[in-house]
Amino acid sequence: MSDALRTSVLGTTGAGDLFQLLRDGRPRTRAELSAMTGLARSTIGLRLDALTQLGLIGPVADAVSTGGRPPSRVALLPSARVVLAADLGASHAHVALTDLMGRELVSHREKLEIGLGPEPVLTWMVEHVDLLLAELGKERADLIAAGIGLPGPVEFSTGRPVNPPIMPGWDAFDVPTWVQQHIDVPVFVDNDVNIMALGERQHSWPGVDHLFFLKVATGIGSGIISGGLLQRGAQGIAGDIGHIPVARAVGIACRCGNTGCLEAVAAGPAIAQGLRHLGRDVTTGAEVVELVRRGDIEAVRAVRQAGRDIGEVLTTCVNLINPSVIAIGGSMAEAGEHLLAGVREVVYSRSMPLATEHLTIVQSRAAENAAILGASMLAIHHALSPAGLDTLAAAT
Repeated sequence: MSDALRTSVLGTTGAGDLFQLLRDGRPRTRAELSAMTGLARSTIGLRLDALTQLGLIGPVADAVSTGGRPPSRVALLPSARVVLAADLGASHAHVALTDLMGRELVSHREKLEIGLGPEPVLTWMVEHVDLLLAELGKERADLIAAGIGLPGPVEFSTGRPVNPPIMPGWDAFDVPTWVQQHIDVPVFVDNDVNIMALGERQHSWPGVDHLFFLKVATGIGSGIISGGLLQRGAQGIAGDIGHIPVARAVGIACRCGNTGCLEAVAAGPAIAQGLRHLGRDVTTGAEVVELVRRGDIEAVRAVRQAGRDIGEVLTTCVNLINPSVIAIGGSMAEAGEHLLAGVREVVYSRSMPLATEHLTIVQSRAAENAAILGASMLAIHHALSPAGLDTLAAAT
């Protein structure tokens, strides 16, 4: 119980640690909390009082009585505060407000080029946050934290993009500080694929501790959850599989400056380029997907081959980290089973049998909402952690 008894600005009650038991939204009595923690009910009472003063928990309907007065129960109040979640993609921007359980309350999405630069894009985000708050009848004071996903490498400890290939002007830009100058809340920034992995797991695979999320769109990247934890690596670039060499890409230039990368043959623009050589008038991955939906044979073949190329890299990933689930998202995942068939063909035939015995390879179930949900969960996780609650209490 040493962690639960630590001193914090909430006093020596350790209320922040107790709160972690209530974050699932399930109502509990003081007796239940005492049994779960081993703490005296009087101590539990002090800690609950501290959380009640922060407005994060409150009483719910009485539990069933076993004789005498029914025991009262307390639970998280999901609507007590709101969270800003933003998915800023290569050519789109999606901003939402969620409750403390990560449920979307209101959102707005439109086309917006990340290449406009950090200040124009983040200004758009802040302006739309105010509009969404007004729509809910809320104010900035009701915000508790912000989670933001960006389409490039991010140093998570600082929230700064690092040499992002499709984000001119963003390199080393201090995103959290800029946002906090406009919205005074803790700000957490991560690579878009990492937050998509968080969102996919929260939405569809909450019981899975080993999940590999693959995004196939303008670029190719992955988010890795192993042992129930998001794996960012030493500098936050873990999962950048789009720049691993594959056989079919030998000699083909990639936007990263190297040749032979997976992204150079299997990302949306690369597939579109190959189809143009066959006489198809397409320039984007979305147009490729539309051809596939219309049953164009060459488009189907191209997408399936891209799946095989991706499977070549995923085979190594499967043998290395042994996930239970590979979820494939991003705009090219809309091609559905044609992309998945190519991936499965290679992964199941070339990975170690034990690694694939119970492996599931599926299209993302959270789909276009994965990033927003993940951004929300990123912010909630940190804002409602014991340290985050310390900060909130100190500011109250």
